[in-house]
Amino acid sequence: MRGGAFDIRRIAPHLEELHARLSGVTIECLHYADFIVRYDRPATLFYLDPPYLGYEKEYEGSFKREDFERLASVLSGVKGRFIMSLNYNPILRKCFAAFSITTVDARYTAGGTKNAKLVKELLITAGGAAVN
Repeated sequence: MRGGAFDIRRIAPHLEELHARLSGVTIECLHYADFIVRYDRPATLFYLDPPYLGYEKEYEGSFKREDFERLASVLSGVKGRFIMSLNYNPILRKCFAAFSITTVDARYTAGGTKNAKLVKELLITAGGAAVN
């Protein structure tokens, strides 16, 4: 009988590598608006992946439909740059029209590659000062 892939004897090197990779990381639990304001600098690059329009209910009230407009307002004042991905929707295109919007093809494979679903997504970007 074959055991699991986890081997306790080989964990030390993995922990050392994980420690090195995370040594400069700060983990925050903040509302998106507070987080953006706190960390926004000319050299900041934010990657944003908010709940997709139509799926807000799955986030137990922490992100509501009106938050898309609030997020657009907060992002209009950033000093840094951002990249945001959202599901393709005319409402979102209108809400974030002040920014650069690119439509891309995406493949959802949550049910496995055999059940892959091709969809359109929006990549929304804007930038202040260049990040080196």
